[in-house]
Amino acid sequence: MRTPFVAGNWKMNKTIAETRDLVSAMSSKLREISGVEKVLCPPFMSLAAAFALLEGSGIGLGAQNMHWEEKGAFTGEVAPGMVKELCGYVILGHSERRAYFGETDEIVHRKLIAAQKFGLTPIVCVGETLEQYESNQTREVVTRQTSLGLKGVSAEFAPRIVVAYEPVWAIGTGRASTGEAANVVIKDFIRPAIAELYGEQAAQAIRVLYGGSVTGANAAEFFSQPDVDGALVGGASLKVDDFVQIVSQSKS
Repeated sequence: MRTPFVAGNWKMNKTIAETRDLVSAMSSKLREISGVEKVLCPPFMSLAAAFALLEGSGIGLGAQNMHWEEKGAFTGEVAPGMVKELCGYVILGHSERRAYFGETDEIVHRKLIAAQKFGLTPIVCVGETLEQYESNQTREVVTRQTSLGLKGVSAEFAPRIVVAYEPVWAIGTGRASTGEAANVVIKDFIRPAIAELYGEQAAQAIRVLYGGSVTGANAAEFFSQPDVDGALVGGASLKVDDFVQIVSQSKS
């Protein structure tokens, strides 16, 4: 059995003060929900404030990105060791990083190798654009992103990886995929690509999430699918009741 996993990606939202308020309001309710791995991913500036409030709570803290180099002349970037001081998790290859900041599969791969070196649990995002979806390229795109992004880690580390299937056309649009369609992509495209790299046992052990306009109202549809192990939540993770509802529904 794969333990359900729900992460909230706050993106570029919430000041330090607002982060304290949101974490304080959310954490007590999240602590009451057992059997689910729960992670909050605020902006870099708010990580220290969130860390102070979450320490010892059983709720994980994640960064939204990091560089693959340990240090150096990379103005504006954050090194893996810096992330590790506060976080146990890191989101890699989010579609917004790919679309707006030119991240490639090779860059995602480099960051995954760095996550392994520093003992961070990576949440690796894959997913097709609307144009690719309408051109029936979902299998090709998702298989390539999974294969190139996840290659090169040790067999021991591989089961720690979390993959998030996020169809780009569903992110922030209010147009979510269906639970059945998401399950097909995960079962028939993503897990076979992982099996090619690390074997069937690893492919069945690695948790694969759905992300893209997940709300408290539609989360159960995704969680009812056998190959959907949780969610990477965007906008709804900024709303206490919505996010708590999503986490509680993932237990099934």
